[in-house]
Amino acid sequence: QVQMVESGGGLVQAGGSLRLSCAASARTFSSSTVGWFRQAPGKEREFVARINWNDGGTYYADSVNARFTISRDKAKNTVYLEMNSLKPEDTAVYYCAVCYSAFRSWNDARSYDYWGQGTQVTVSS
Repeated sequence: QVQMVESGGGLVQAGGSLRLSCAASARTFSSSTVGWFRQAPGKEREFVARINWNDGGTYYADSVNARFTISRDKAKNTVYLEMNSLKPEDTAVYYCAVCYSAFRSWNDARSYDYWGQGTQVTVSS
């Protein structure tokens, strides 16, 4: 069983920045895709960004492209989400998730095998 732990959420003013971290235990991220999703109250969970652990390839939702950056630290088995120019509409619970299968629809939450508990990000106007 893989345990995913997110950290780094909090309250920030619009225009500010936060960095989220996602670490896994019991299994490395090797040969996986790690994604960040978010869910705002009353809304469905939506894709934010993902990274291919082996080659570092990344992909972003249009709503965060050029503001958020996903990265990995192989030595620490950790994935980061650097969030800049935050907007009130970025307010949500942010989740990291890992998919160990190839040829999946990696922007779809249903493709992921393990999830973290989520971390709250609140952006005030």
